[in-house]
Amino acid sequence: MHKKRCQKVDVLKNPGSTVFCTIWRVQQLPDDDSADLLAPVPADRTGDLVGYARVSTRGQLLDRQIRALTDVGCSRIFSDKKSGKNAEREELWKALDYLRPGDTLVVPSLDRLGRSIQDLIAIVSGLRKRGIGFASLHEALDTTTPGGRLVFHVFAALAEFIRELIVQGTNEGLDAARARGARLGRPPAMTPEQVRHARDLLTRPENTVTSIAKLLGVSRNTIYNYVPELKGGRQALAEATTTAELPRPAKPKE
Repeated sequence: MHKKRCQKVDVLKNPGSTVFCTIWRVQQLPDDDSADLLAPVPADRTGDLVGYARVSTRGQLLDRQIRALTDVGCSRIFSDKKSGKNAEREELWKALDYLRPGDTLVVPSLDRLGRSIQDLIAIVSGLRKRGIGFASLHEALDTTTPGGRLVFHVFAALAEFIRELIVQGTNEGLDAARARGARLGRPPAMTPEQVRHARDLLTRPENTVTSIAKLLGVSRNTIYNYVPELKGGRQALAEATTTAELPRPAKPKE
């Protein structure tokens, strides 16, 4: 959305009395969200109100949410019966695709839309860029008004601040663990003792990879990962084991 501002560029004076003739020039500002965070979006509110409702389980009812959305004048309502943690909310994606510039998406409350504050901010920011408004009935939040937009940007700033604190704390914790000599990352699936035990069991033809994996409490793929010679067959494993166990020749005495 382009923003405009006016600039006074000329002043004329007449003898005897002062007459100001002001000429205004309209200038285009950069199309950047940071240029005016409180600019009205949508500028033209002639579009439709489109509602979105959601309950977490199929046993819950949508009646109360749909009634509230209908009362405020939503011409079309989409609804999901899925947990907010589920990213596959088909009706929400249909609602976002249905919206057009000038429309406003209305939800009963903020927790019906976003899985987290970051998810909520991402969705509403995407609507803003498309010229679509957003309103939440329970919180009385309406981004088509200056007050609503201000509150929403405060939410966004707090979310970013919290994210940076989490990242900073995580990095400091990792640095402290490295300084203590702690091993970072996932623990190994098999200990060196288990690998030696697996190799010993694999030398006996009656032992299958499946039975050894069950005995050690790991998967077949883990056995193959920690005993890579096994991929060439039992013969290749036996040859590798025999070669590894060959005694090294003694160094000649000088």
